[in-house]
Amino acid sequence: MASPSDHKAKIIDGKAIAQTIRNEIAAEVHQLSQKHGKVPGLAVVIVGNRKDSQSYVNMKRKACAEVGIKSFDIDLPEQVSEAELIAKVDELNANPDVHGILVQLPLPKHINEEKVLTEISIEKDVDGFHPLNIGKLAMKGRDPLFLPCTPKGCLELLSRSGITVKGKKAVVVGRSNIVGLPVSLLLLKADATVTIVHSHSQDPEKVIREADIIIAAAGQAMMVKGSWIKPGAAVIDVGTNAIDDPSKKSGYRLVGDVHYQEACEVAGWVTPVPGGVGPMTVAMLLKNTLDGAKRVIEH
Repeated sequence: MASPSDHKAKIIDGKAIAQTIRNEIAAEVHQLSQKHGKVPGLAVVIVGNRKDSQSYVNMKRKACAEVGIKSFDIDLPEQVSEAELIAKVDELNANPDVHGILVQLPLPKHINEEKVLTEISIEKDVDGFHPLNIGKLAMKGRDPLFLPCTPKGCLELLSRSGITVKGKKAVVVGRSNIVGLPVSLLLLKADATVTIVHSHSQDPEKVIREADIIIAAAGQAMMVKGSWIKPGAAVIDVGTNAIDDPSKKSGYRLVGDVHYQEACEVAGWVTPVPGGVGPMTVAMLLKNTLDGAKRVIEH
């Protein structure tokens, strides 16, 4: 028996897995183009000039170029009216070369997010946030046309790392519409026993310590300590939090919702931040766009 201090979790390399998936997508895009003379198209809509949103959008556009997906860039000013944004979405819905539409969130305060997302054609909802897609995800025996990218990426990391979900105890930390809620629904569809821990949960540590699989998506830097993790558990860390670090040129560094060093001493598997879930989100967006295009082009 090795002493506990010798234990090191397997690091799940999200960057490498995402690259494998991108290569698979690029090959399929090439086949589509050869066979049908058409390529998938993704429209990325951004409103305003939030730094973080811009960097996400640039990442998505660059990723499209890398796999041969045509990117339609829609950059709108902060002051754009809700009606103008919706008119833009309608125009993209009607464009046959666009197979996926992504509206980068959050939107400015004066725009009703739900109204805009509902306007996106369900066949082009590559973010998987249309109420109809989420509704189907929540129901047994129904299949949404698209699964939300980050939750889908989390499950893909588990499956490509050989981690069984069926019959396992999974705890999701956080209940956001973007990650916590849909990832818990996906785990349920994969036959896990699912518990959601949130800001009003009593004794989150006790609940988390029973988990075979932990999905941390609360937006709280290093909230999940090593002592909260059951030995051998799989830990998927969705958090990206900037914390002050004077030794870095930028003055900060990114950390997850899990205390990474401590987790490595206890867990069976753990994703790093950055380089874990992040690259998978973009890979799943490309996959959803490809799937949407295939439904149209091949039928």
